[in-house]
Amino acid sequence: MDGNGRWAKKRNRPRSMGHQAGVKSLRACIEYCARLGIGTLTVFAFSSENWKRPANEVSRLMNLFLQALEKDSGKLHNNGICLRFIGDKSAFEATLQVKMTEAEALTANNTRMVVNIAVNYGGRWDITQAARRLATAINAGSLPADDVNESAFSRFLALAASPDPDLFIRTGGEMRISNFLLWQAAYSELYFTPTLWPDFDEDALNLAITAFQSRERRFGLTGEQFRNKQARIDANA
Repeated sequence: MDGNGRWAKKRNRPRSMGHQAGVKSLRACIEYCARLGIGTLTVFAFSSENWKRPANEVSRLMNLFLQALEKDSGKLHNNGICLRFIGDKSAFEATLQVKMTEAEALTANNTRMVVNIAVNYGGRWDITQAARRLATAINAGSLPADDVNESAFSRFLALAASPDPDLFIRTGGEMRISNFLLWQAAYSELYFTPTLWPDFDEDALNLAITAFQSRERRFGLTGEQFRNKQARIDANA
């Protein structure tokens, strides 16, 4: 969800105003995705590299995060949304950790849609912590080394409870994935847009979805193999 700071700068406003606008855009995005019937939405709210930003900006981000949790957890619950946080939460202040845990517990049994919020997250951190947990399981004897494969490894990743993303959207014009979901995005369709996150509305999301629907996701097959396979699926539907 990139572009909050630049959105504010274009309007001669402080960066914190851009982050506040970004929260509004996230609320609208969650609501629209739920209406569309999307099962899982994962958003990059705060990376492990974002701690390097100016201290006052980080402090305001943490306050905004806390306020959003207090305001929106109940609304998400009432609308059947399951909220989960992925990342190293131990770096946050105790009050914020408690609020995250409470929000997860409140919404745990909801099934309309899952919203994963990545906080203090990095793709390399995710793979590293999964490898560490995998090694621990092998050393403890609960997982034979010969049983280690992609599926077994995935069970130790932060998004183990969610499917790999079909569509990966990066707003703000940057043409990189910036250490987000490095393992999970192996076969995701990548979509880059110059639209700044606070301006990413329903129309912008529809454009991304339309672009996704126009692509052939062959997963290693030739185009002809893929089309024949799809024809068989359609014929049996």
